Amino acid sequence: MPRIDPVSIQLFLAAAREGSIKRAAEAEHIAQSALSRRIAELERTLGVALLVRSPSGVVLTEAGIRAQEFGKKLNADIAAFAREVRDLGDQVSGTVRLSASPSAIVGFLPERLHAFHRRYPRVEVALLERSTADTIRACLDDRADLGVGVARPASPGLQTWPFASDPLNVVVPTGHPLARRRKLRYAEVLAYPLVVVQPGGALDQDLREQAANLRLPIHHGVTVSSFEAGCRMVEAGLGIAVLPTSASAAYAGTRRFVRIPLDEPWRDRQLLVYAPYKLPRLRAVSAIIGALAASGDAMPE
Repeated sequence: MPRIDPVSIQLFLAAAREGSIKRAAEAEHIAQSALSRRIAELERTLGVALLVRSPSGVVLTEAGIRAQEFGKKLNADIAAFAREVRDLGDQVSGTVRLSASPSAIVGFLPERLHAFHRRYPRVEVALLERSTADTIRACLDDRADLGVGVARPASPGLQTWPFASDPLNVVVPTGHPLARRRKLRYAEVLAYPLVVVQPGGALDQDLREQAANLRLPIHHGVTVSSFEAGCRMVEAGLGIAVLPTSASAAYAGTRRFVRIPLDEPWRDRQLLVYAPYKLPRLRAVSAIIGALAASGDAMPE
């Protein structure tokens, strides 16, 4: 049985991912010569070439393609091994993979994660921003231990808990014809150019569905990928936007904006904690689920 160093596999995966020994060495914070030597030793141990080297970079051989597949799985198994064994210690510790939607990150998670870290200082939270759909998929694919996102129909294999209420507001610049209104129907909003935020995301899908129900078109002012950019477009007069209270409070909380409640029954937007059914759960995962699901306080208007 050949003795294979897991670190050499990690370095090989980096070279395969980067397509370059130099870039892989920079990404892994190791000398280029040392990384090249470790991969060469791995190839000698296996008795097969994994990479074709050239001045322009590296390309995987047929054996290298298979090695990359097995290497990724082995890396994931080693990480799972470390997480599971570490969970058997006396203290709650380890790394929790948390995926969350932009509105959850902007409006709620910083304070709750800070409180969680004070209680469980040995738990590291690896937070990744994803759309709600991608967050749910990451939980189902075991790429995340839990997620926070907009409430969606129940997915088999997932448990959910209430996280927060994040109702929708209409954000308009001061001086806009709608700026003096105390509340607005969506049909009134659609009469003006709309700043579309995160096309294809949960909010965009909901707004498009509601416009279709009203049989009214959406007049696109501009399309952006973040709430912050959306507020900047509103500020510049390129349209108005329908945003969660969390985002509108964070990015449109100055005197240059007016935030008006959306007068629709679907205004109340709920965020949930998602986690795959898994028994027993790692103690660190159970602890953070308890911390995030315990409050569920609504954002202030």
